[in-house]
Amino acid sequence: MKKRLLFVALIPMMISVMGCQGNKDYFTYWEKRSVLFKLIDYVNDVTNKNSVNYIPVEDRIATFDMDGTFVGELYPTYFEYNLLEYRALEDPTYKDIAPQPVVEAAYQIRNHVREGASLPSDFDLIHGRAAAVAYSGMTIKEFDDYVKAYAQKTPYGFEGMTYATSFYKPMLQIFDFLEAHDFTYYVVSGSDRYLCRALVDSIAIPSNRVIGMDVSMKTTKQGDQQGVKYNMEVGEDVIRGDELLIKNLKTNKVFNISQEIGKVPVLSFGNSSGDQAMHNYCKGNTKYKTETFMLIADDEQEDHVNLEETARRKAIWEENNYNIISMKDDFKTIYGYNVQKVPFPWENN
Repeated sequence: MKKRLLFVALIPMMISVMGCQGNKDYFTYWEKRSVLFKLIDYVNDVTNKNSVNYIPVEDRIATFDMDGTFVGELYPTYFEYNLLEYRALEDPTYKDIAPQPVVEAAYQIRNHVREGASLPSDFDLIHGRAAAVAYSGMTIKEFDDYVKAYAQKTPYGFEGMTYATSFYKPMLQIFDFLEAHDFTYYVVSGSDRYLCRALVDSIAIPSNRVIGMDVSMKTTKQGDQQGVKYNMEVGEDVIRGDELLIKNLKTNKVFNISQEIGKVPVLSFGNSSGDQAMHNYCKGNTKYKTETFMLIADDEQEDHVNLEETARRKAIWEENNYNIISMKDDFKTIYGYNVQKVPFPWENN
């Protein structure tokens, strides 16, 4: 009888540890392993009013990188790179008028993807400047529509999904879990802010919680006048300019978090060196207990990966004491059970 009473008493604790509330298991796409328990234990601890680590609701801030963290990185390149390649080299409305720097950047992407050519060390900035030019003149809605239309294409090397559905299913469950525990999460990406907004719109992440690369803006009648000297008229649209303002990587992510959120995160999720500063900013939060998580792409069955690069990154993440999420070991599936990895089309030629 005593054993039975003890077991019954432990049930609420077991449910809490497994990330369940009532009859809902938030982590059906996860293997029940230590890194998941670390996340669940952390959230349960800091949301428990009786805990010394309790964090008030208003300070439960989580930041997420996008590409390779909850949206498919789509090795060997990113969605925003693929979009620029298409814009400059294939889009019938633009390819014949694309400026040379935009075309050159697009070919660098194509040669990197299809031939394994190395990208320049400063390609983040090269791409950012080219992207600013490539979509300049579009209204915000036109760019949003453009991104969403391209996102209906099937990513290279996969069957059963589009760019628009290329989310890591297990990571989306973290959003639900955090929301149920009154966390506010933000997307903090190196990709274009408005591109990110277009991609995450389908999973109901509010646009005001998306931080990314920024380009200049102006209105349809503003011309060359500075915004501080021009009053927008009723009925004008906001359009994209042709100058890169900030590539939101590394410490630039910290600056944007500080400016736009105004609080230091207590949880941070990423997958690359571009996220380290954001993680370290989180770890430096002296007011609250924090945790940081890095994903590693190590599942050759479901995804296209570079295991040598994965091993290099893993060693760095371990040295920095980030929690490591292994797609191979910790996920039951990455994109869903109906998605298949297939050879790249150029590999069959």
